[in-house]
Amino acid sequence: MEYVIEMLNIRKEFGNFVANDNITLQLRKGEIHALLGENGAGKSTLMNVLFGLYQPEAGEIRVRGEKVEITSPTVANDLGIGMVHQHFMLVQNFTVTENIILGAEPKSGLQIDRAAAREKVRQISEQYGLAVDPDAKIEDISVGMQQRVEILKTLYRGADILIFDEPSAVLTPQEIQELIQIMNRLISEGKSIILITHKLKEIKTVAHRCTTIRRGKYIGTVDIDETMTENRLAEMMVGREVNFDAEYSKANPQESVLDVKNLVVKDSRGVEAVRGLDLNVRAGEIVGIAGIDGNGQTELIEAITGLRKPYSGEVYLNNKPITNLKPRKVTESGIGHIPQDRHKHGLVLDYSIGHNMVLQTYYKKPFSKGGIMNYNAVAEKAKKLIEKFDVRTPSVDTFARALSGGNQQKAIIAREVDRSPDLLVAAQPTRGLDVGAIEFIHQQLIEEREKGRAVLLISFELEEILHVSDRIAVLYEGKIVAYRDPKETNELELGFLMAGGKKEGADQV
Repeated sequence: MEYVIEMLNIRKEFGNFVANDNITLQLRKGEIHALLGENGAGKSTLMNVLFGLYQPEAGEIRVRGEKVEITSPTVANDLGIGMVHQHFMLVQNFTVTENIILGAEPKSGLQIDRAAAREKVRQISEQYGLAVDPDAKIEDISVGMQQRVEILKTLYRGADILIFDEPSAVLTPQEIQELIQIMNRLISEGKSIILITHKLKEIKTVAHRCTTIRRGKYIGTVDIDETMTENRLAEMMVGREVNFDAEYSKANPQESVLDVKNLVVKDSRGVEAVRGLDLNVRAGEIVGIAGIDGNGQTELIEAITGLRKPYSGEVYLNNKPITNLKPRKVTESGIGHIPQDRHKHGLVLDYSIGHNMVLQTYYKKPFSKGGIMNYNAVAEKAKKLIEKFDVRTPSVDTFARALSGGNQQKAIIAREVDRSPDLLVAAQPTRGLDVGAIEFIHQQLIEEREKGRAVLLISFELEEILHVSDRIAVLYEGKIVAYRDPKETNELELGFLMAGGKKEGADQV
């Protein structure tokens, strides 16, 4: 059997912590090989070893049958290995072309040959079906387009072995379908792909084989065929049976907690993103907002949580106006916020995970008195939350930046859910989480509802919206265009409404 990559008995340690313990992965030419594991299992660490960002303590790597030492990403690139990282490595105010050629600029004399670079980018883009404007600035294009730029960066450097690290974690369902088409196109052009993921549907859709690791240890490699079910993959990943279809008790909504009235919010370009929106969420219910990304979700969330000032309209919490309050005052009034961008609004990456756990309460007792921090109280609180929410971290003093994306997300959820606010605004709460963690987070949202709290859930995963919500509000072009009972609708109807379609029948439930 011809393998283009063989990682044999790889061991990677960080101090006393063993991230990869004797792991073997073999990639065949022309296949999509999924690397499956729960949050913090060691998937990204293993691939960072392959890409030269880390050096292993033991084991060997073979590329096309030859033993190699990959001491840096430059060596990996020279061997034809490219990596598309989970958190994109792009310069926001550079153009697409400038980002792609950075560090590998074609020269004309002493000058960068921008015309040649632009033409090469255009040719590669067309060859692989990656429609990207070479002159657009990164800050002006969607997350899906930014990912295409990352893919183009690897192809520009001649990679024929591509590593995709959680590529769909930040994508909308439509962008995920486009990504799957791109991966299939790359395979048809002779490339080989390692796909790091814990989305089981994607593995069933695109992967040929799957290697599973759990808590840093190799579990096994299987062929993805008709007999390999999502349930079996989930069990291999988390080591237990996962209930995908848990039945939750019926909601018993009470008085209104959140009331949004005739809200108008402008985006960063001054264009109305939320246009005269009305919405209410009652105590003891979960209202899910279904909508295609870019229809005003971000601006609505930011207006409710104090991160953006509305142009007009009112936001009330427990019948008290909070429209123009600062974020801290909004938090103190009884709102918890799981943000959709965990790095921008959820964490201070260069603070310890312990300090991140008390970002909303560090100035209160028992964490602070007279302006002096009680670090023992902070550590004690953080340890309890880390244990309850299974946040995989070497210690409470580890910087948030060092955690996997999924564990960063779990830390934010632990902090916000633990405060049990009157209203929990949960934006993409399970983004980047494995199935076991998703199951746990859904249970936490239901528990908040059963305590009589109000939950506003914003998610691009229609399956999640249908599974957890008590009422579904469909958002289109900045307005709520319909309400649906999740038990009386489906993904097809919601997709139709999200795209601006109109149906006969009552829009209220």
